[in-house]
Amino acid sequence: MNVAASPLSVIAGTPTGSATALAAVLHGLEPHLVQVEVTCSRGPGGFQLVGLAEAAVKESRVRVSGALAHLGVLLNEYAVTVNLAPADLRKSGAALDVAIALGTLAAVGRLEPSSLHGVLFIGELSLDGALRPVTGVLPRLNGAASEGVRSAIVPPGNAAEAGLSRGVQVLVAGTLQRILEHLSGQRLLATLPPTKLVPQPSLTQGDLAEVRGQTSARRSLELAAAGAHNLLLLGPPGSGKTLLARLLPTVLPPLDVEEAIECTTIHSVAGTLPSSTGVVTERPFRAPHHSVSDAGLVGGGDLPRPGEVSLAHHGVLFLDELAEFRRSAIEALRQPLEDGRVCIARARARAWFPARPLVVAAVNPCPCGHWGHPRLTCKCSEFERKRYRARLSGPLLDRIDIHVQAPPVEVAALMRRSGGESSARVRERVTVARERQKHRSERLFGAPHLNASLPARYLEAIVRLDDASRSLLEDAVPRLGLSARAFNKILRVARTAADLEGEAEVLERHVVEGVQGRVLDREPTL
Repeated sequence: MNVAASPLSVIAGTPTGSATALAAVLHGLEPHLVQVEVTCSRGPGGFQLVGLAEAAVKESRVRVSGALAHLGVLLNEYAVTVNLAPADLRKSGAALDVAIALGTLAAVGRLEPSSLHGVLFIGELSLDGALRPVTGVLPRLNGAASEGVRSAIVPPGNAAEAGLSRGVQVLVAGTLQRILEHLSGQRLLATLPPTKLVPQPSLTQGDLAEVRGQTSARRSLELAAAGAHNLLLLGPPGSGKTLLARLLPTVLPPLDVEEAIECTTIHSVAGTLPSSTGVVTERPFRAPHHSVSDAGLVGGGDLPRPGEVSLAHHGVLFLDELAEFRRSAIEALRQPLEDGRVCIARARARAWFPARPLVVAAVNPCPCGHWGHPRLTCKCSEFERKRYRARLSGPLLDRIDIHVQAPPVEVAALMRRSGGESSARVRERVTVARERQKHRSERLFGAPHLNASLPARYLEAIVRLDDASRSLLEDAVPRLGLSARAFNKILRVARTAADLEGEAEVLERHVVEGVQGRVLDREPTL
């Protein structure tokens, strides 16, 4: 049958029939299947769409009408009713276009309704019938696979992402005409081969060998990378805080395949997948401006969307000039930093997003940035310094594992022809330390964990303190006024320091390093 030219088998004044096509919508990362039920009758032209549809879904009637007109099907002679079931599920976006169009074609007799059964249709339609890519294809496919859907058709622009799905046969079609040819058996679509995902180390930010001086800060960077510890850099302007933060991804090991799929899923929903690859192959690096809103940082919106903390999942979230962020925004980070996920609750929607980035923050010691500088004079009053420092709450600082000072770099260090170790050498040690942590926690507790995310109830089993270490902590904790959470942070960092050295036990020098990483729990001096 020539699909574009065949006549409509419609009896005037009687219903032409009905059909159902399968689509999917997302609430956060959670997919929901939608039955697109279409009925059509000959009579006064009209296109009704019901089922709690948002504006972009309601506008699909215009795109569908244009695409069908391109195939020679004019809807102005038919009364078309589209129901998106379940009716109490909110629908948004343009990804339902293809399902609505195919359901309509089957209802008017241009397609056998049974050919739509068991197939998920995803895509936005252009007016000439071309399929445009949409967001959130990977979670839609995974949700369909869990519901027993056997195959899916997606736009070419989503092919790389769709190739990561498992459990469902994925086909790619560039036009609505091509889908009709496949469903009518004229010319079948080829099955999309699995996407070959090869995660890469992050090398675009530079190399750690570029850093001059800052021995203590470099060591803290390595500790943070090895144990996934959140890090705060304190120092005057020009001391290299931003450079160090941007180089942190270069010392992290590449994503594993599961991590890459998780990152791809989040960025797919947000519409931020790299256009060059269509999938995430490097650890994300996000650096929002300090004017970012609460919703922009942790996620939100009427239809919940991931924020920067989720977009940096398994990567690095850099908060430059931390004290300049809105107090409400940085306080909103407390729950994600503790739980590793964000819950966005709205009156009509609720969504969860994973949020386990490595957070790196940079802050000046005072508003002018020169307090404690060996050569420059601070112009801030004591009141201004205290007010500036008060922007960083104690509970937030408690959730940052390592605080380190980045003092001004001496001229002699700047004039050296080479810096320290390269990112590649540090990354080797970090990778070995991470594998050691995962193997240990899997052997002892049945699941792989890095030290920063290991449940507190397991700390005692992996950190056995000798008498010297115990005495050191008994003196430091009350003197610095450390909380129980800060105490646990010291133990975690000490365990990571031991792992970097390949030590089975935590020694006093490792505990010292953990205590030294609590700079903001005492009065800092540059």
